[in-house]
Amino acid sequence: MKITKFPQSCLFIETRNKKILIDPGNLKYKEEYFAIWNTADIVLVTHKHPDHYNTEVLKKLNQNIKIYSTEEVQNVDKSIAVQIVKENDVIELGDVKIEVVHAIHGYQPLLKGDKEIHENVGYIVDDGKNRLYATSDTICFKNDYKADILCTPVTGHGLTMSAFEAALYAKEVGAVLTIPIHMDNPAFPPDFKFIQEMFDKYEVEYEILENDETMEIE
Repeated sequence: MKITKFPQSCLFIETRNKKILIDPGNLKYKEEYFAIWNTADIVLVTHKHPDHYNTEVLKKLNQNIKIYSTEEVQNVDKSIAVQIVKENDVIELGDVKIEVVHAIHGYQPLLKGDKEIHENVGYIVDDGKNRLYATSDTICFKNDYKADILCTPVTGHGLTMSAFEAALYAKEVGAVLTIPIHMDNPAFPPDFKFIQEMFDKYEVEYEILENDETMEIE
């Protein structure tokens, strides 16, 4: 499995001859990304916030690329064809299975009105050897999900898990590697010292990838 980290929460997963684009947003977007994103087999969107859902870019994608997300995301722009999914659905992509899982977007007063999230999902990509769990922007919640690779926000601010909850969450899901994401919004900056302290304290193996950086998982 090959993982390329793009800005904010965007991941490009290559495995079993399939390419999966997760949460292509507008924060720090570069035109050079389009050529890569346009090779995806499918796009997975967790929720409607534009840092996860760049409608202008998605409109330009090859029409053969299917986009999966919630009804709330579909309602953002009806000109984009979205395949509606919900918690517990399974997407079959060749030899890859994608599980649609629960997620709870945190709330604080800045999200009043249209910015509030009512539908939010995560995705577990299972290629038969590795399970990669992209949590979406979520606070901590009890579940029985299992994954080898956890890709999760760590910035807190009432919207997502902080590094403290994320470290505990990583232990719960059994992740052997955690990749912190969602760190490009200047309004909600990451505390790298706290991230290191929490992940070291709870003995969680983690890797902070730079934007455009790729790593391979055996």
